[in-house]
Amino acid sequence: MFKKEEQRYNIISYTSEENSTLKEILLDKLNFSVRSLSKMKREQSMLVNGEFKKPSTKVKKGDLIEVKIEEDMANFTPQDLNLDILYDDFDIIMVNKPPFMVVHPTKSHSESTIANGITDYIIKKNEKVKVRFVNRLDMNTSGLVIVAKNAYAHHTLSLDMSKDKVEKTYITVVKGIVKEDFGTINQPIYRPTEDSIKRVVDERGQESVTHYKVLERLNDATVLEVKLETGRTHQIRVHMNYIGHGIIGDELYGYVDENLINRQALHAYSLKFNQPRTKEELEFKANLPKDIEDLINKLK
Repeated sequence: MFKKEEQRYNIISYTSEENSTLKEILLDKLNFSVRSLSKMKREQSMLVNGEFKKPSTKVKKGDLIEVKIEEDMANFTPQDLNLDILYDDFDIIMVNKPPFMVVHPTKSHSESTIANGITDYIIKKNEKVKVRFVNRLDMNTSGLVIVAKNAYAHHTLSLDMSKDKVEKTYITVVKGIVKEDFGTINQPIYRPTEDSIKRVVDERGQESVTHYKVLERLNDATVLEVKLETGRTHQIRVHMNYIGHGIIGDELYGYVDENLINRQALHAYSLKFNQPRTKEELEFKANLPKDIEDLINKLK
């Protein structure tokens, strides 16, 4: 479909595999949104064999379709935060987020976020990129975060995520001994009020499915590998609390002992998904941070 070596971060190139219309290819084959189609038409940024064409244009098999994806520069304050960047191509950047770092600036955390660090990184690379997060982690959760470099990559990966095509694996340490080696929690998660931070298991909530596997049983604690089938806010934390094994260090749902760890022992360990353009399968793993390793050693 796409040849990786031909891709540039600001142009998407695609050779048509059938007779169709430009609109059908942009929407169905390339996963552009309807909204982005209007923008492309306005900016005349979609080309067939080097010439601007309207979405209704008939396209033949073998025609070269190119889409310019000009981006506004990220408007975050650049800060050199020495981020652990695991991967970088024309569409995405993969970051291993440390604990206690916020992904995106908020009123209470206006700087020293992943967005600030990524902005500094892309400026130094002389790229013009608008930072878009495909997934987000709580401040006290560590691990893998995908940053999309353009609207196309963000839309494609968000679509894959909504269709459960992105495999997300976490490692967590929970209170108590989990007896079953494997288990699935299929319980809906609900937000009781609009201003509520805390979520609960409630039949009025959204379907939420969490699979877990015991990695190691410790002294009144268990190390679990957790795979998410859905991606609800606080899903793992709520579900672990529901089965009576709250995450150690989780102030909202779990078991707190500051002598053990001073944040929730939850780490986004692995992500597997298809590269938005080339469809190549990508898999990333982020080693456990020192504080969770120390916790496991304390509990042995």
